[in-house]
Amino acid sequence: MKSITFTIARFDPESEKEPHFEEYSVEVHEGARVLHALHAVHAQDPSLAYRWCCGSGQCGSCAVRVDGEPALACLTEARDGMVVAPLDLPVVKDLEVDLAPYLGRLPSIVPGGCAGFPTKEEINAIKPLRECIECMSCVSVCPALKVTDFAGPTAMRQELRLALDPRDAGDRIPEAVEKGLFCCTSCQKCWKVCPKEIKIPGKAIEKLREIANRQGLTLPRHAEVAELVRQTGRSVTRTKETLLEQVPQVIEPYGEVRATVGFFVGCMYNGRLPETALDMLEVMRRNGIRVVIPHEQVCCGSPLIRTGQTTFLDHLKRRNIEAFRTRDIDTVMTMCAGCGSTLKHDYKTPFRVMDATEVLTEYGIADPAKLHLTATYHDPCHLLRGQDVRDQPRELLKKVVERFVETPNQCCGSGGGVRAGMPEEAAALGKMRGEAFEKSGADIVVSCCPFCEFHISENTKLPVKDLMTLLREGYEEKDRKEQKKA
Repeated sequence: MKSITFTIARFDPESEKEPHFEEYSVEVHEGARVLHALHAVHAQDPSLAYRWCCGSGQCGSCAVRVDGEPALACLTEARDGMVVAPLDLPVVKDLEVDLAPYLGRLPSIVPGGCAGFPTKEEINAIKPLRECIECMSCVSVCPALKVTDFAGPTAMRQELRLALDPRDAGDRIPEAVEKGLFCCTSCQKCWKVCPKEIKIPGKAIEKLREIANRQGLTLPRHAEVAELVRQTGRSVTRTKETLLEQVPQVIEPYGEVRATVGFFVGCMYNGRLPETALDMLEVMRRNGIRVVIPHEQVCCGSPLIRTGQTTFLDHLKRRNIEAFRTRDIDTVMTMCAGCGSTLKHDYKTPFRVMDATEVLTEYGIADPAKLHLTATYHDPCHLLRGQDVRDQPRELLKKVVERFVETPNQCCGSGGGVRAGMPEEAAALGKMRGEAFEKSGADIVVSCCPFCEFHISENTKLPVKDLMTLLREGYEEKDRKEQKKA
């Protein structure tokens, strides 16, 4: 047995205006789960309200937040000092939340007349979707649900599960569109907290959007983007001289060559933010990184994958892979979070793919001068959850600013085609993000995604810069100080 002390959020909406936290000390066995600790508290205080049933991770009823993240109480090890709170949903009492509104929106099978049994292929397609235990952890973290009437990720999972089942006679795709299919920002938070690791964005929502595209239900703005990619190879129109028009195909470092990487430019850095890409190239040159930039590369296809328009995706993949393969490049570097996540997960490449922050972290950088700034960092969803890159940008940022402050992570609303197709939703999420940054005490917001930067800059009074721009400014400040000293 061991003694642990932890905190539980308590709240009775019928008698209290705000939740409060109470501390408990209990004796539990070594390896005890959060549920066992709650049982021990309940033995002391029978007024504590929480749900549980199977105790083995199969019913989903004991889902709570442990230290801020959704988890099943029956599977999560109890820790001294932990904080247990309800899911971020309407509270019934203490750790119990009201699931009825969300369970009520889950579609049910509509029996067909003479449908046969599913084929083996249909069963295999359905299998990853049917393991849901309806704990609603995914619903509790979905950013779209904070600002829209979205039915939620688990409802979308169920819509595809039924759409793939020949025994169901429901008209699932128009129903999914009506319930907010195009509200998903592809932030991927839902599957990261799912105890069954169901990849709802990629395995359900994007698949539903593909079927919707075949049925002519793609949003008009998304269709315009796909046509632009088809005609030009880029997902944005050019407004200035592009990066590929400004740079040679090989950029040598200033000193010794420590590494050689290919650079996948991406549509935004090529056509809208070439200055930021030039900042990154300057940082690489100062740190001994040779950069190879094939000029025949095109859009990675991320905007098409996220919106279900995949008919000519293979053409883009082949062209991009060949651009780097023919130059014997074994590492391809990206700056755009969406491009990086797409190349890592939606392509089968003969080379490894690394974000620019991963490259700089792997090889190390010369210290820049510290700028007189307090900075906060915005995690792009496709970098944090799409590529598991969290610490590298922060460590680099801390090298170039005097003070770093955290802002709780949340999707800014610009991904998944939402900024283009659902602008009101994107603006609402952007406003929430902007307000959080302004409360952080930071002078500047820093990120590593062109879409996030564009969107956040429209929703905050603070300046927004790419990390690479800040590093370049740090090196220039270092040069000025050295020249002054000389």
